Amino acid sequence: MPARTLILTPFLRLALLGDAAASGATGLLLAAGAGPLAPWLGLPTPLMHGAGLVLLPYAAFIAWTGTRGRPPRWAVRAAVIIINLLWAAGSALLLAAGPVSPIALGVAFVLAQALVVLGFAIMQWSALRQAEAGATPACALT
Repeated sequence: MPARTLILTPFLRLALLGDAAASGATGLLLAAGAGPLAPWLGLPTPLMHGAGLVLLPYAAFIAWTGTRGRPPRWAVRAAVIIINLLWAAGSALLLAAGPVSPIALGVAFVLAQALVVLGFAIMQWSALRQAEAGATPACALT
């Protein structure tokens, strides 16, 4: 039976805490600045405000996960990687078929954050595989 916790490698910690910092900063920006950003991005204020409020507890959870010596495997696998993949896909869907029509800067913002989130999902997946194999990548920080 596989272990229920992971040994947090430096690479996995970096991937989780980087995600927590980016998610927290984006959450604060959207939750507090949705009104002033709306005309610049062409995105609805309630959408941005709601997205910001969703990101804040997510960022706190990832920060908690990234500071545990042995985080629960499910927290990294399901709650982090899968949520990041869903967020990136949802962002693309919002632009492709969603009820919004952002201006060019808004499209760039949504695509940029989706690519960053996808990058974190890939980093976390790679770091998770290495943690499960007991390896630390050469690029890991100590």
